[in-house]
Amino acid sequence: MQINLPAFNIDAFLQQFLYDAKNPLLFNNGFFVYFFALFISLYFMFRNYNTARAFIVSVFSLYFFYKASGWFVGLVLVSAVADYALSNLIYSREKVGSKKFLLGLSVIVNLGMLFYFKYTNFFITFSNQFFATHVNPLNILLPVGISFYTFENLSYTIDVYRGEFEPEKKFINYLLFLSFFPKLMMGPIVRAKDFIPQLHKPYTITQFDFAKGFYLIVSGLFKKLVISDYLTLNLVNYVFDDPSRHTGLECLVALLAYAIVIYCDFSGYSDVAIGIARWLGITIPPNFLSPYQSKSITEFWRRWHISLSSWLKDYLYIFWLGGNRKGRFRTYLHLFITMLLGGFLHGANWTFIAWGAMHGGALAIHKIWMEAAGGLVKKMDKNIIYNFFAQLLTFLFVCFCWIFFKATNFDVALAMIHQITYNFSLNVWWEFFGNYHNVIYLMLLGYALHIIPDNLPERIIPRLQKAPMVAYIAIFLIFLVVYSQFKSSTPVMPIYLQF
Repeated sequence: MQINLPAFNIDAFLQQFLYDAKNPLLFNNGFFVYFFALFISLYFMFRNYNTARAFIVSVFSLYFFYKASGWFVGLVLVSAVADYALSNLIYSREKVGSKKFLLGLSVIVNLGMLFYFKYTNFFITFSNQFFATHVNPLNILLPVGISFYTFENLSYTIDVYRGEFEPEKKFINYLLFLSFFPKLMMGPIVRAKDFIPQLHKPYTITQFDFAKGFYLIVSGLFKKLVISDYLTLNLVNYVFDDPSRHTGLECLVALLAYAIVIYCDFSGYSDVAIGIARWLGITIPPNFLSPYQSKSITEFWRRWHISLSSWLKDYLYIFWLGGNRKGRFRTYLHLFITMLLGGFLHGANWTFIAWGAMHGGALAIHKIWMEAAGGLVKKMDKNIIYNFFAQLLTFLFVCFCWIFFKATNFDVALAMIHQITYNFSLNVWWEFFGNYHNVIYLMLLGYALHIIPDNLPERIIPRLQKAPMVAYIAIFLIFLVVYSQFKSSTPVMPIYLQF
């Protein structure tokens, strides 16, 4: 009896290790399981050798980025070499003028690279529309994660310039900081002064670290792969593609769904990144703290994408614009400009600029309100009714702004607003519920998870850390079963991957 075994295709096997634009490497990619297993094995073997450990993480991080974005990995290397050299030159110079020149060079290199890839075609289109030029847009692909590692480079050289941080002597450690794969493509944005000193410490991981990392990874994957992806494919994209084809009720529910989608998508990815880092002995601060529980727009930006909002505050609002040191009017103006530029940094589209302008205006108005009625607000802060309406108003404003963040252009945004305003009726509720009951249940679950107190994980993790390994495996298998029930054949790219 002859048994015919399938022929082993060496070319197909080797092809798995090359970049595939249609299947970029992400945390939910099957290839990542093998990638991470090999990586963590080598990392654990050399955990007590700092330089070898840094080399392993850097090589795997660069390969991870290559698998996710192709040869754009070269930009990470170029920017790492440039800012490593410039930061050490800034530190070694005694004259302020020389330091400023080198810092300016760092800003030009980093922002020049960012603006070329991200904004060239935007300004070409702007020039063609408003100045009647006839320049053809360039065929430029946006490198994955370019905003995130650009901001990290800039914060590094600015901190060195301000004397807040002594530059790293070993290039491999700086390369590790910049390319660290858990946060490279979508953040959080990490400060070198918080990250690099941890590389010089011995590798240690406690039971609490392992349990917390596991909790963050599994809960983050659940938020991203189950809640966010399902709502995106089964309602949000469907409605936002053409709001004029849907009732006001459908548009409103889609908007509320998108609010939880973008939270679960980005906070979920951030949690996975922070959890993996925790397993590697590196602590990264949380990036989200229940932002929809905020009672003001100022509080919202202390809770939403904390690494970006703190970066904008420290390096744009305070360092470049002067913060509140130049009078009240300039303070309000600086807040507005900071968020206007923050919106523009999200993407080369007028809708992002409008989104940033609305948040900037709201921050300025809230600051004026606090200066005029701060005492009254503090007295009312303990009032349950006041807090409820303050949270509701803040949430509704944030949701309204999300329309412009999600919409591909102003026509889509205005159509969405028009349908909610002029074509809203509860008469279609039961028909809508019959078609979208699973979406509504999952959306409500997302909001329920969001209102869980921020300190609940800290109460759960001490119990989890006492559990045997079989319990961890069982929890993860349960997650895989749940995920299989919601998984779609259409992959959903993370929202912030485009930034």
